[in-house]
Amino acid sequence: MEFEHISVLPNEVIEGLNIKPDGIYVDCTLGGAGHSSRIAERLSEKGHLIGIDQDDDAIKAATQRLSQYKCKIDIVHSNFKDLEQVLNDLNIEFVDGFLFDLGVSSYQLDEAERGFSYMHDAELDMRMDTTAKFSAYNVVNEYDEEKLNYIFKTYGEERWAKRIAQFIVQYRREKPIETTGQLVDIIRRAIPAAVRKKATGHPAKRIFQAIRIEVNNELGILEETFHTAVNHLNSGGRIAVITFHSLEDRITKNAFKEMARGCICPPHLPICVCHHKAQIKLCGKAIKPSMEEMEKNSRSKSAKLRIAERL
Repeated sequence: MEFEHISVLPNEVIEGLNIKPDGIYVDCTLGGAGHSSRIAERLSEKGHLIGIDQDDDAIKAATQRLSQYKCKIDIVHSNFKDLEQVLNDLNIEFVDGFLFDLGVSSYQLDEAERGFSYMHDAELDMRMDTTAKFSAYNVVNEYDEEKLNYIFKTYGEERWAKRIAQFIVQYRREKPIETTGQLVDIIRRAIPAAVRKKATGHPAKRIFQAIRIEVNNELGILEETFHTAVNHLNSGGRIAVITFHSLEDRITKNAFKEMARGCICPPHLPICVCHHKAQIKLCGKAIKPSMEEMEKNSRSKSAKLRIAERL
């Protein structure tokens, strides 16, 4: 299957990064190079693009797509949680822009055998890095009821988290849950029929999201990585983050707010004694896709883009 992914908020990202032709830019979620190709075409021969991804299929697709551009390009097979190491290995201290396009790609969702989708029956997988040993199978079959309930409620914001966790534990007493189809069937039976009839979305959507986040530690690595990125930004450099659900956006918003804050002294002190300096300034409010983009790409509906600039 060809790696295809429709980039979300493409024009807004390029405008937000305020690209310098001779600058250094890091796409921390390279994917099929949709955003990166737009960055690369604006870079000169002195410009430098670094793309990071943990998905082998994305690496192959991006390498081919970016081969036509004149700027220097480094593509790294890694997780952006290792951003510090990636920059060190490339002997780069400061860059002019970072991009994070969070979540799962259209390709990963549509490729049935990757096990990300509740629309296709496949082995329980959901690994963004296919070399990793820990998968959705481990979560579904090895986590106890309390832990399943926690991730369903926290990462999926699922109203029926406890009941779904109970049904999963009860089912696997007889045999392991091995496929997405089995899991979807269990989720359907756990949610009362009257609730399913009134619901507009797929009953398994939130549970699959929660498991995917757990498997890939998607939320646990965000805040620290944002701080790492800002520490490596040149003055005037920018960080752009696209989120797709409220948990990602909340972490991004709070991390940006913290780094944009100056004095952190208790309010009762008459003068500042902390000497804490703001690292960034926020570039406006969160940007959402236009109605036209949402009509063309339904997966963009929940997207938000936040941008900040290094002081």
